[in-house]
Formats: sequence, C-alpha cells, structure tokens
Amino acid sequence: MPSDHVGNETGFESHSSRPSQDAIGVSDVFLQFQEQLSRVAKVDRPILLIGERGTGKELAARRIHHLSPRWDAPLVALNCAALSPTLIEAELFGHAEGAFTGSRGGRKGRFELADGGTFFLDEIGNVPIETQEKILRVVEYGGFEPVGSSRTVEVDARIVGATNADLVEMAESGEFKRDLLDRLSFEVLYLPPLRDRKEDILLLANHFATRMSFELGRTDPAEFSSAAKKELHHFSWPGNIRQLKNVVERAVYRTDEKMIEEIVFDPFGSPYKTPEENLKKPSSQSGSPHKNWDSLSDEGIGFEESIRDYTVHLLKSALDQSKHNQKKAADRLGMTYHQFRWVYQKHKEFLGTGRE
Repeated sequence: MPSDHVGNETGFESHSSRPSQDAIGVSDVFLQFQEQLSRVAKVDRPILLIGERGTGKELAARRIHHLSPRWDAPLVALNCAALSPTLIEAELFGHAEGAFTGSRGGRKGRFELADGGTFFLDEIGNVPIETQEKILRVVEYGGFEPVGSSRTVEVDARIVGATNADLVEMAESGEFKRDLLDRLSFEVLYLPPLRDRKEDILLLANHFATRMSFELGRTDPAEFSSAAKKELHHFSWPGNIRQLKNVVERAVYRTDEKMIEEIVFDPFGSPYKTPEENLKKPSSQSGSPHKNWDSLSDEGIGFEESIRDYTVHLLKSALDQSKHNQKKAADRLGMTYHQFRWVYQKHKEFLGTGRE
C-alpha cells in the first residue's frame, strides 16, 4: 500500500492516518475531469490543478499519486499559504545545522522527503519569487542546496501544484516566474465547481448525511425533504464541496428526526443582534435577483422610506424563496424566528401577503 506523508499547516511532516475520501459524482463534467486526471496520472510530468476553494484539489492530487507509477512511494504535501516567506524555503529544502538562529541540528526538507514520490504544493501561487527560483532549479536539474549548506541534494520528485490564483496573470505582473510556470504546466486541469455539477449535489449531500448519521450513532441515515432537496439543488455553493459538507453535517446533527426539513446555509446569524443588524441583503450566492439599492437616492426617496422599502424587499424575497414558511425565511435572513416575526409585523401592511 502507498505511504502518504502529508504536511500539516504548522509545516511539520506527519504520516496520514485519515481515511481516504472518495471522489463521488455522476455528472458529465465530473466524469470528464476524472478521465483527464486518470490519463495524466500515468505520465511522469508536473501538473497544475486550478480550482476554486473547496473543489477538492488535495483529493485530486492524491488520486493522481495513487494512479501513477509512483503509487508505492511517499506523497508529501505542503500548504504554501500556511507558512511565512521566511520559513517556506527551509521547509521546502531543509537546512543545515546552525543555518539560522534557533536551529538545532540539520533537517530534511519536503523535497528530500518526497524523493521517488510525489510532492503536492498547495497554494503554489503564495511561494515567494526568490524561492520560486530554487524550485525551478529542482525541476530543471533535480537538485538543490539546503539552507545554510553548499552540499547539493539530488531528488526525483514529481510536482503537483494547486492554486485558485491566476498564475498567468501573476507571471505577466512579475509575481510568478514565467519559466517556472512553463515547466510546471505540462498539463493544467481545472476542477469543476459544484454549481456546474448539479447532478452531483444531492448525491454528495446524501453521502455526507449518511456518514454523519453513523458518526452520531444513529441506526438509520438521515434523509432530506422535497423542500430541502430543492434548496440544496438551487444554492450556488461558493464554497463548493467543503461548504456542502458543512451545511449537510450541521443539518443532520441539529435534528433528532430522520427527515431533514431545515437547511441553514449561513451559520453566522447571531441571535443576540438586533433585527436590523441581522437583516442583510440576500447574498448573490443564492442567485436571487435584487434591485440596485445604491440608486435609491437618485429616485427622490427619503432615508426612512428607503430603509423601509429595502426591508420589505428582503422580507418578500425570503418569503418567496421559502414558500412563505416564516421559519425558513428567518433562517435565510440570518435571524431567529422571533426577530423575523417582529420585523414582519412591523412591515406587514407593506408586504401585501394577506398572511399572518
């Protein structure tokens, strides 16, 4: 079996004992990506993975490693965004004894630990330009000098880089070395965002709900009501699979019932804020059309009327999206039910719903 060495956010190497996550999906765009990934995994060249946060770049890197001829060698990972510029060079290339103040003994870097295997550089766009020069040397010549040493260490590691940044634009502005970008981009794979994988949303949601149910010791896995399924399906998921997992697991643990009726997409609605503080414009994440309220002053409307009209707009929008279920409308607005009822009663005459 392959041995995975995974870098944690503190910059220390650790042996991964976490259960491997599965790549799950049936959508055409997902299957096409998996086919591309499987094909390039067998070619021993550098790869760049481009994708939004939460799309599963580390999972894709793991799959590339396990499908490659290097599957039985180490998989070493480093989150380049988790380290300061002063530490990242030593973390990548190691250091000799006494290389800098406080260093005790020499230490191998991640490149040396990945020798013979795969080195996953997550958030590679965060690597300082000076350090990029040394990475380029490793890619071109297969060797480097540890910090504070003149000894050349030879390594054979396949690099898989990942980022959500525009590396081409960074190269044009001088923030990323063009030569390094050319060397790393034998193949560039774009991970599809969850909003373009509509057929996979409920499949993944059921998967996460089942796992969470059993983690909580429940006999039967949780299920989603028709209304909950619609909410999950129509949400745009800016945080992608990571966000979906959090939303589903939160929904499962918050109810003792098998059937999930309530979906809370934003957990940051404080019950201790005033209703006005919790009343927020519906996020563009939900895809809800809304008026350009910045132009109200051009329409000759006073401040108080503008606030009232905007509040009524928010109430109507939330009620329409929740099919006039006031508890769900309150959740959409990040309010408690009692806060919502207070605001609703105050503006009921302007809503024209005829409902209590």
